[in-house]
Amino acid sequence: MSEKGQEQKRLILVSNDDGIFAPGIRALAEVASEFGEVAVIAPDRQQSAVGHAITVSDPLRVTPFQINSKMEGQAVNGTPADCVKLAHDKLLRRKPDLVLSGINHGSNAGINIIYSGTVSAATEATILGYPAIAVSCMEFSESADLSGAQEATRKAIHYVLKNGLPAGITLNINAPGGPLKGLRWARQANSRYVEEYEGRVDPHNRPYFWITGRLEILDQGDDLDLNVLKQGYASITPIQYDLTAHAFYKKQDKDIG
Repeated sequence: MSEKGQEQKRLILVSNDDGIFAPGIRALAEVASEFGEVAVIAPDRQQSAVGHAITVSDPLRVTPFQINSKMEGQAVNGTPADCVKLAHDKLLRRKPDLVLSGINHGSNAGINIIYSGTVSAATEATILGYPAIAVSCMEFSESADLSGAQEATRKAIHYVLKNGLPAGITLNINAPGGPLKGLRWARQANSRYVEEYEGRVDPHNRPYFWITGRLEILDQGDDLDLNVLKQGYASITPIQYDLTAHAFYKKQDKDIG
């Protein structure tokens, strides 16, 4: 059987955290369709920075949708992780061969990985045993040129289909806006946000707070995802959900104290 014939039988699940109507998910579904059948299951609204939250106290509802007669799928009133879990257990007629999340509008490099719903959807897929790729573009604008992020995704899909992924590993792609200069392996930069909460008062004289801040890099090296992006390249970082500090753990005795 030809490679093209094999690809047509693949089922690729596409999700995100920007919501079902975001331009990025249409761009990602377009790339996914080059490799097989596409199932789009995503939040019905913006869910950025929800991390790996799941819904436990409210019912989940699923609504079929269609955008411009070109993309069909199912919208879920939950988080990105909810979407992947529900797709796995109930919504797909068969298990996917690959899970893609994005294309997020805004970077998910450095410490952003831990807050990202986009990355969490892909990580949840990895937990469930599927090869998964998260994709983000550094530009927030809905009119951003996502062609570079799309091309980086194509390269990553080809890599995964050829080589597979080790158990527990997710690929996290970040790309500048515009055409792809190149895709480079990178490690997550050690970084954090230096944040301030600006106090304001609403028209009813009730106080509220709005978060502001800047990203601080606590690391050095040309191979940092943030530095690869500064050089104009897209970064691809293998990440894992095992949070054990293995180097520290190996130095410890069996019992403590």
